[in-house]
This record gives sequence, C-alpha cells and structure tokens, in this order.
Amino acid sequence: MKNLNFYKGKTILVTGHTGFKGSWLCTMLQMAGANVVGYALAPSAEAQLFSLSEAGSKMHSIEGDIRDLDHLQKVFQEHNPQIVFHLAAQPIVRESYNNPVYTYDTNVMGTVNVLECIRTAAGVISAVNVTTDKVYENQEWDWGYRETDPLDGYDPYSNSKSCSELVTHSYKKSFLDNMNIPVSTARAGNVIGGGDFAKDRIIPDCIRAAMAGEEIIIRNPYAIRPFQHVLEPLSAYLMIAEQQAVSAEQQGYYNVGPQESDCITVGELADLFCRIWQDGASWKNIHDGGPHEASFLKLDCSRIKSRIGWKPKWNIQKAVEKTVEWTKVYQEQGNVRACMEAQIDEFLSSNTL
Repeated sequence: MKNLNFYKGKTILVTGHTGFKGSWLCTMLQMAGANVVGYALAPSAEAQLFSLSEAGSKMHSIEGDIRDLDHLQKVFQEHNPQIVFHLAAQPIVRESYNNPVYTYDTNVMGTVNVLECIRTAAGVISAVNVTTDKVYENQEWDWGYRETDPLDGYDPYSNSKSCSELVTHSYKKSFLDNMNIPVSTARAGNVIGGGDFAKDRIIPDCIRAAMAGEEIIIRNPYAIRPFQHVLEPLSAYLMIAEQQAVSAEQQGYYNVGPQESDCITVGELADLFCRIWQDGASWKNIHDGGPHEASFLKLDCSRIKSRIGWKPKWNIQKAVEKTVEWTKVYQEQGNVRACMEAQIDEFLSSNTL
C-alpha cells in the first residue's frame, strides 16, 4: 500500500471523525485527495487531535449523533457518500460500566442507523464497520482468536461491539448482499499513536504523567494486549474498503492486529515508553480493584493477511517512538499537521514486517 490513489475524488463518510482514529483517518483521506464528510458529536474536552490536525478545515465536518436516524439520513441524502467508515462509538471499557445504556444505545443502535442509511441511500459502493478485538468470548487462552470464534464480549462496551457485529451480519445477509453493497467489519487491537488524550488508556496515561513530571500509575501491568500504531488498522480499513469495492468477494470479518511478538504486557509497554521518553520517566503498579477487564487477549490475523494482503509495518518499539515523536512536537507547540503527514508518508512507504 504505497499510495491512496483509489480514494482521490471520491466522497467518503467517516462517522466518529472527531475522535482519535477518526482524525488520523480523515488526514490520510485528505492527503489522498478525497472529499471527506464527517459525522460526529462535538469533540470532548480531551479530544484535541481533531483541532490540532487541522482536519476540520479541509472537509465537511457535521456535528450530529448517530442515534439520530433522521439527521443522519439527511446527511447521506445531501452528500451521497460512496464509501462509509463507521468509527463512531462509546469506546471506553470503564465508561461502559458507568453508562451501560448509553454505551449500548450508541454502539448498537448507532450501527443500526448507519446501516439503515446505507440501505436506503443511493450510491454507497463499500462500507467498513470498525469494532474491536474485544468482541470475542474471551477464554484467556494462549492462541489468537479467529474470526470464526464465538462473539460474546464480557463488559458492556465489548458486548455492545459484539452486538454491532451481529447487526452488521444481519444487514449484510438480509439487505446489502442483494443490493451489491459490500460491507466488512474490522476487529482491531489496542491502538497507540500521537494525539490520543483519552482517559483510562495506557499510553495517554503515560504521556500525561510524563509531561507533568509525575510517576506513571499502572493499574494492571500483567494484562497482555495486541498493541499497534493507529496507522496499522487505518491502513487495513482503507485496503478492505478499496478491495471489496472492486470485488465483493473480499468483504468479510477481519481481525487486525500486530505480530505475535508485539503482544506484550502493559508493564512491558510502560517500560518501553519510559526508555524512549527518557527525562527520568518511571511507573509504579497500583491495582485499584476496578471492574473486570480481560487479562490476556491476542488475535489471529491470518485471514486479512491472506485475503487482503495487509501486514503490519511498524513493530511496537517503532509505534512508541512515533507516538513520543508526535507528543514532543505537540509539547513544543510545533506543527502537528506536518508531523502527522510526515508520519503517514513514512508509514505508507515502509516495508511490511
């Protein structure tokens, strides 16, 4: 994937475009020359990346709630998107315990609304629903989950994303297949990268503490996660949408994760961050007895590698290095957009691992 020529001149709708992943995806699409339309809630106080990336000035940015079907349908009718990337969600596990109804309403009915718009609008040629690696019934086993394994996320966030998968499967079989509109789901692992300011995420927590000169607090250092740079899954989403638009046989349900060697513990990731950040950064283990989160999770990504030809490009060390590089630019009030574009160019021209 050396370039994004397929997207030049096409109208792309991105839900959740003001979020972390959405801001990076919109920047990639803008660099490709796409006509980008975004639909999302107003950015939260910590979601600074959308503003820092300058993405909003180069696209149609629409404030709206995916739970509002009437408004969303009007957006589809007005802009006639050809490709849809559905990223909008309530994405935090701990928040889902605090607000389960909102989490289900957003992640399940929001997906229903997006798919209903795709079904009733004219012109959509490809769609990708972004879910999570946490959709699986987690048995804490040593091998990676495959797309054929049972879906049954434990907590409200993970379970709502399992439901989002099932909704997509139903719309595909009941409507979209007959309309020749290919749709895929992509189950990505834990992403890191510059500009993630979310609460209750390991790297943003590390960055906040390091920038403040404080010791980093780690609540579950032994949990193993498939960490990867944000550009990894985004490149996968772009490849899936392009290939299934050309050939509907490429649609499906895809895991998107790093090499097995990059599935490391939270404590190992914190160690790596501290070494790269320097300036005396350190962390300590304080288990706070919080709500249940899986302790072990890996993905088998054989399907997307063999069918789509996607493979990871940056290992975990490179991913952390690029995250720190972005953060230093931000910290020094440098040109964040230029940093993002440079990292995207470097990523796209990199060889796979």
